[in-house]
Amino acid sequence: MPRAKIPSQYSPTRRHLLIGGSAAALAAFAQWPGAASAAELDPERFLALSERLTRKDDLSGDIATAMLEAFKATGRADELASLVDGTDNQELANEIVAAWYSGVSPDPDSNDVLTYTDALMWQAMSFTKPMGYCGGAMGYWAEPPAG
Repeated sequence: MPRAKIPSQYSPTRRHLLIGGSAAALAAFAQWPGAASAAELDPERFLALSERLTRKDDLSGDIATAMLEAFKATGRADELASLVDGTDNQELANEIVAAWYSGVSPDPDSNDVLTYTDALMWQAMSFTKPMGYCGGAMGYWAEPPAG
């Protein structure tokens, strides 16, 4: 017994299939919504992320702005936005903390020092101070440090 043909109101054409396939490929490469959240990543959100990662609540907004721009220059804006949104990326988190402790730009193509005297390494090494930074009045080094 022959099969009865069921009438269809929609019969796809080759053009429809090509358009649909192209749209699917474009959607895969658009990285949406990651690109949208990267555009929204601002210095305040980066500063909040940095304070959470370093466990410091007194980081400089100016340094955070410069550091965010340096990370964006490395092409990692989407990764940063994902990290802010809660994605686990331990390598990038460690790079952010290292940049705050060293004060050096995370951009390997840059020789910029984002901060020297405010780098967190000086707080971690309380027994010393930045070179060229005055530690007190004349002769302060003659007495042992308090505490």
